[in-house]
Amino acid sequence: MEYVIKFIYGFLLPPGLFVTLLAAFSFQLFRKKRKSAYLTGGLTLFMYLSFIPLTGILLVHPLEERYHPPTVPRGDVIVMLGGGATLDTPDMNGSGQLSGNAANRLLTTYRLYRQTKLPIILSGGKVYPDSGVEAEIGKRQLIALGVPKDKIIVEKKSITTKTNAKKTKQLLERFHFRRPILVTSAFHMPRAVLIFNKQGMHVTAYPTDYLESRKVFLYPGQFVPSNGGVAFTALKEYVGILASLF
Repeated sequence: MEYVIKFIYGFLLPPGLFVTLLAAFSFQLFRKKRKSAYLTGGLTLFMYLSFIPLTGILLVHPLEERYHPPTVPRGDVIVMLGGGATLDTPDMNGSGQLSGNAANRLLTTYRLYRQTKLPIILSGGKVYPDSGVEAEIGKRQLIALGVPKDKIIVEKKSITTKTNAKKTKQLLERFHFRRPILVTSAFHMPRAVLIFNKQGMHVTAYPTDYLESRKVFLYPGQFVPSNGGVAFTALKEYVGILASLF
């Protein structure tokens, strides 16, 4: 019964409500203005496909399957890219927290450190006025987990993947690192590797923070409109990859 209620709610609450209203409007137009009804119906179908989870899964899978974490990661430094942070939210030993994507990246970075004992470069600055400095927050949290302070190098000026790559390259040259292990979200990894390669860095990709399971399951919930966040994230990456080619 709970799944039935969720299914119905999906079409009665935004954004599903907009799909429902447009579909009803298209039906009303069909009797009098066929051409307008077809146009409205096409828009309804486009909105519906944009908002259902299945579309997001199909779009993000090729990105997340492009690279796989190596069983035995080999390199001389771990490079973690930032992914958002709050400015002044309470934390156990300070203020400011990494967002969900960045927190998952930090957890993987910590586990890699435990496995390899390699130094860590945290790359990420203050993106918006209400954002925290990602690298500084990540450093504080890693130290709290037991990573020695002298094992962490902070790069806190970057606000895009391109500046992540440029600033990281400067640190690699400064500290004579040659084989970086790159940690970022799986959906972001293809674009990040492309940009780092264009800067002359050949990285070992270590993707994490997967948005979807590797196996696709079909069930009614996959066809109920939701916020379309995964589809938007995937499309943003495809546009970013295209822009990075030029």
